[in-house]
Amino acid sequence: MAVVEHYRALTRPAAPLVSVCIAHYKGPELIAACLDSVLAQDCAFDVEIIVHDDASLDDSVAFLRSNYPQIELLVSHDNVGFCVANNRMVEHANGKYVLLLNNDAALFSDALATLAEAAAGQNTPGILTLPQYDWESGDLVDLGCLLDPFYNPVPNLDPDRSEVAMVIGACLWIGRDTWFDLGGFPDWFGSIGEDLYLCCAARLAGLPVQSVQGSGYRHQQGSSFGGNRALKGRLNSNYRRRRFSERNKTFTLFVMTPTIIMWPLLSIHIIALVVEGLIFSTVRRDLKAGINIYLNVLRELTVERSVIGAARSKHQAKRGATLLNYTAPFRVLPHKLAMLRKYGFPTLTQNAKH
Repeated sequence: MAVVEHYRALTRPAAPLVSVCIAHYKGPELIAACLDSVLAQDCAFDVEIIVHDDASLDDSVAFLRSNYPQIELLVSHDNVGFCVANNRMVEHANGKYVLLLNNDAALFSDALATLAEAAAGQNTPGILTLPQYDWESGDLVDLGCLLDPFYNPVPNLDPDRSEVAMVIGACLWIGRDTWFDLGGFPDWFGSIGEDLYLCCAARLAGLPVQSVQGSGYRHQQGSSFGGNRALKGRLNSNYRRRRFSERNKTFTLFVMTPTIIMWPLLSIHIIALVVEGLIFSTVRRDLKAGINIYLNVLRELTVERSVIGAARSKHQAKRGATLLNYTAPFRVLPHKLAMLRKYGFPTLTQNAKH
């Protein structure tokens, strides 16, 4: 459904350089720190702020209207997910660039100025991000991510490496024209992995994906969708996150991988998923996980074959990168094996919000 309500900002810049787009669902305490960090930016250009509320059932809309009259507020009647929310905001945006920012993230005061300077210096416009720091500890989480052969993100911690495979959607800077050229986020993803998909689309088209030093952002990892971080030496996630994650990584592998290696890689990936599902279900005595997370990937590939087939045709037709360039930020060792050695099998909880 279309957005049913639009609350205009009291003052909206006529020609902002950047539109900061924040997808929100529940929790005024989350987005307050995020918005305050954007309003506190030290930059010499105009910025507009757009928030999409995804049918929150709490007082988020009233809170935002009362405390942040300077934002453009889009209120959805239905919960449409992260992809649709961001696509709507970029359609509404006026900036030359857009910054997709999670509602559980907060920018350093020079973040926008740093990103704008880096974007101005790019010979070919692409996708940028900043170093991500843990909200509580302040520890560096990543400088963008590399990928393993099965499209699992591998945090990049090398300060000398700027070219990465993907950036986390919690802080993703892209030219608005580039966004439309790439097609934005796939609506059919729902949530999870849309950042992986967009960054792979950019690299396949021959566009850079880079991490920029000099500033950063803090992120309450997992606050908006649950899981996604280790607690007390154990990985914690939930059924819904893992279900979307495994499905959407597989979709991205199918759509974006150059043809010469896609079919053998997809075959190995599916076999690995089935084996992983069997082992996980046995060790955890959790048949639900094996069926609803791992075997679900096979079902989704069949059900959505026409959609992902059309997406593959579109993106492969725009391919501007060589096989070597596309796979350069990939790492051979499967990241799940490294995580298994470090943390063991993850603990799954019930579905989180959003």
